[in-house]
Amino acid sequence: MNLIKFFKDLRIKDKPRPDALNFFKFLGPGLLVTVGFIDPGNWASNIAAGSEFGYELLWMVTLSTIMLIILQHNVAHLGIVTGLCLSEAATLYMNKYISKGILISAMGASISTSIAEILGGAIALNMLFGIPLIIGTVIVWIFVSFMLLTNSYKRIEKLIIGFVSIIGFSFLYELFLVDTKWNNAIQGWVIPSIPEGSIVIIMSVLGAVVMPHNLFLHSEIIQSRQWNLKEETIRKKQLKFEFFDTIFSMMIGWAINSAIIILAAATFFQNKIQVTELAEAKSLLEPLLGNSAGFVFAIALLFSGVASTITSGMAGGTIFAGIFGEPYDIKDKHTKIGIGISLLCAVIIIFLIKNPFRGLIISQMVLSIQLPFTIFTQIYLTSSKRVMGKYVNSKFTTILLLIIGTIITYLNIKLFLYALKS
Repeated sequence: MNLIKFFKDLRIKDKPRPDALNFFKFLGPGLLVTVGFIDPGNWASNIAAGSEFGYELLWMVTLSTIMLIILQHNVAHLGIVTGLCLSEAATLYMNKYISKGILISAMGASISTSIAEILGGAIALNMLFGIPLIIGTVIVWIFVSFMLLTNSYKRIEKLIIGFVSIIGFSFLYELFLVDTKWNNAIQGWVIPSIPEGSIVIIMSVLGAVVMPHNLFLHSEIIQSRQWNLKEETIRKKQLKFEFFDTIFSMMIGWAINSAIIILAAATFFQNKIQVTELAEAKSLLEPLLGNSAGFVFAIALLFSGVASTITSGMAGGTIFAGIFGEPYDIKDKHTKIGIGISLLCAVIIIFLIKNPFRGLIISQMVLSIQLPFTIFTQIYLTSSKRVMGKYVNSKFTTILLLIIGTIITYLNIKLFLYALKS
């Protein structure tokens, strides 16, 4: 009875509605964020982790997802309470030189994200139809640009939810085909270990899950429902519903990322095969699991690449518009310029990449390097009573966020020291 009463208290509108419909109507913002961390960059990092180290690095997906839930929940609160995205809030409440430096670096992270997304879609087109990577890159870029410039947010949201569903069912099918050592997987999920030579892969997994552009994007799209948040009761309901949306969506992402590592561990690591390219992963899966496995792998990768390119473009538009104190609006020139910078710069860089698979992994490392700047900006804003009013972070939340930021900074130092020795 208490559970039923709890959900009744979360009704979005005054008009009575079935509680389940209230919850499912709210789903969407979290799933758009989720697609950003089941992108081709994640695939490259996870396949590298599974094929080289088996189940040992599953703990990094668990830790990264826990960090992600805390961070995304916190930044979504910023959007709901202030009506501003992270980029707008930084521009309004921070020193203009500091905020511009951080936001410009965030645009760099958005470009790095788009590299992985577009490249992943191009690799999938090559797997399925033999289309050269350069042509595939242009096809993905044109298609995504058309989608972003001509479709409303609601249509894109429904499209993304469909893509996430296809990706999830694809990996569920793949897992039925492999002989998984579940005892090793469970141990890998909960017991941290850093095998020799794994720090670069660990950092790429972290950068592929906790992504700076998603923090900016979530704080923007959480406002898409256009609630009347001047009413305190409605605001409280939305804050609670957002938490369920975030946890539900992030756990889907955790499951899919884990499935990729498990698939790589159960096939490639088990057969002592080290994968160096996504296309190679498909060709190696076919003799091990059958032609259907390789085809399903390529289809899922294509949907992952297209969907995540859409969200990375939206993030670029959000960040750039926020520099000028404006919200994301596809009719506004600053939003269009931000989308263009994120996608077009990524395309140009892809033309110059010699090793696509390595490029995917390096792009994720770039994200993790920028991430502390975004996290500490978020902590500063959400811990400020001037910004958040009575919804300011509690001391416990602030400490928790600082611990997460410190852990990520520490891992970046480890990466830097590793790079010096290499």
